[in-house]
Amino acid sequence: MTPDPESPYALSKYYTEKLAIQFSDLYDINTVALRYFNVFGPGQDPNGEYAAVIPKFVQLMLDGDRPTIYGDGEQSRDFTFVDNVIQANIQAAEGSATGVAVNVGCGGQVTINELVGHINDILGTDIEPIHDSPRPGDVRHSHADLKSAREEIEYEPKVDFQEGLERTVSYFKNA
Repeated sequence: MTPDPESPYALSKYYTEKLAIQFSDLYDINTVALRYFNVFGPGQDPNGEYAAVIPKFVQLMLDGDRPTIYGDGEQSRDFTFVDNVIQANIQAAEGSATGVAVNVGCGGQVTINELVGHINDILGTDIEPIHDSPRPGDVRHSHADLKSAREEIEYEPKVDFQEGLERTVSYFKNA
């Protein structure tokens, strides 16, 4: 898709990516911009205003609390387990690609309602979320097209969403 940043945060990411590519073009410095899609995994901080949704929901649900979903919960994300991100970083650093931007995700989509269902399944619970007003500027759907990542850095996610979520829940249960 043609980039069209809709928030100051998204715009800052876009311009940083453009700078990296420009450095490659102008100064013969090898750069690859990696676009991470909703990274999650063991060790993430579940607290705070900017905590990622998965650790936040897992911790709340482990404590028997109801997670809050902003909007109807049908917004979707391409959740990416941290091991895949590490793999992409290594492949980008060791490969020959330069002056490109690639998506790092799993190539799938999970709605926030489905996420709560998956966590309930893993925990053996039946916790209903609380729905609140949508947040302004939230992207409705996010999905990583992995075609360029496959071609440029030979990236293929090794850990799918379900396995990554199971590992993450296990970490928080035992933390």
